[in-house]
Amino acid sequence: MVLKRLSLVAVLASVVSVTAVSLTACGSSSGTADPGSGAPASGAAAGASSVTVFAAASLTESFTELGRRFESAHPGTKVTFNFGSSATLAQQITQGAPADVFAAASPATMNTVTDAGLAASPTVFVKNTLQIAVPADNPAKVESLKDLTDPKVKVALCAEQVPCGAAAIKALDAAGLKVTPVTLEQDVKATLTKVELGEVDAALVYRTDVIAAAGKVKGIDFPEAAQAVNDYPVAVLTKAPALDLAKGFVDLVLSPQGADVLTKAGFQAP
Repeated sequence: MVLKRLSLVAVLASVVSVTAVSLTACGSSSGTADPGSGAPASGAAAGASSVTVFAAASLTESFTELGRRFESAHPGTKVTFNFGSSATLAQQITQGAPADVFAAASPATMNTVTDAGLAASPTVFVKNTLQIAVPADNPAKVESLKDLTDPKVKVALCAEQVPCGAAAIKALDAAGLKVTPVTLEQDVKATLTKVELGEVDAALVYRTDVIAAAGKVKGIDFPEAAQAVNDYPVAVLTKAPALDLAKGFVDLVLSPQGADVLTKAGFQAP
């Protein structure tokens, strides 16, 4: 009888031991990889890598092309862009928006980010100049900057805090002219759209944006534009979630390949 009881105890102990081992094995699948195996943890995200680029609206076409080239050179990587007013983008970055790269249309807007300690050593990669943009048929017969002072000519400008707006003020001051716009827009694309839609007779925008909208608008050069040239700096953000990819994208922008794309879009070498 004693032997039977001992045997039963042994069997129960064996069952408990096996169950404990099984439970331990189940618990080990919580996402911890074998150290040094190089394998991703089970349950860990295995999606494609991503780099987020905040860039001035005037860089939309050229940076979109560079993004395609970067993705092609880095299979599985996604480049996500946030295009807009440099001033607005700088504010978003200082307020904690997740981003890896910032490309601004002026040093002043980049300074907002560097002064906050969120970017270091920005590099000027291109310059841009203004043109007068008019509808393709130029119904108001605008030919010079002075024509924009005519009250009958409806003019759109970028808001003063936007780089293209600050540049427009510099150009007008250099010419000694005062223009009263019918609208102030928050980025250069929105300003140019007013011309494309025929809502205004003219606008002061970047040469690159006129080139991008060829056929819908035409550009008119004016000498005072030389007094309002914008430098474009780019920088990797210090809190970049994808630091290595961010450095890679900036390297592409600064490379001969990047320069080729940008100059074809109408930007000037720094």
